[in-house]
Amino acid sequence: MSGARRASWLAAGLILGAGACYCVYRLTRGRRRGGRGLGPRPARSAEDLTSGSYDDVLNANQLQKLLYLLDSTDDPFITERVLVTLGNSAAFSVNQAIIRELGGIPIVGKKINSPNQSIKEKALNALNNLSVNVENQIKIKVDSAFLALFDSHVAAEILLRALTLFQNINNCVKAEGRQAAQPSFPQGSLFSLLYGEECVQKMRALGSHHDADVKEKAAAITPAF
Repeated sequence: MSGARRASWLAAGLILGAGACYCVYRLTRGRRRGGRGLGPRPARSAEDLTSGSYDDVLNANQLQKLLYLLDSTDDPFITERVLVTLGNSAAFSVNQAIIRELGGIPIVGKKINSPNQSIKEKALNALNNLSVNVENQIKIKVDSAFLALFDSHVAAEILLRALTLFQNINNCVKAEGRQAAQPSFPQGSLFSLLYGEECVQKMRALGSHHDADVKEKAAAITPAF
């Protein structure tokens, strides 16, 4: 084989080798970036979605997995992680609607009745974000026991989150130009509960609460009655 031909084959080999190395680099680089290279990404389990390292926007299928896990688990650690993930997701308006359509609001709402204070707090956080959506407010049902959250002996962290939920609802009522005192709320709804006489008395009592933040929030809500 002539020297010129050998040089030609050598050059071709180098080009092919470089191309193969580049392809390997692209694939491994894609994997290091979380699997965004060539090929499908593995499906995430509900537990994976609560790990704290998953930073993608959740879709309806993933939110459904989380809601199923929340509804079926008795593990307080898993319950807290799911509620945190759902609460963070509910900060986005599109997820507020998806969670409602999946029937997730009552599932989250049930966790308010948990004796575990941390679970109760995280459930209220999630509901606070969900309640920014007016349509979601209609779906929030938490019974007459909900008013117990506004008792002065309740931990300040829980009180503040319950009052924030009330504030979100109250702001939407005012934005719609409705009068809280008018008897137009359906009997047994969250609205009739929050604007009923028992809640009025509780808000006035919280106006003298020892915690300054609780007192401020209660005072801001009281003029609505």
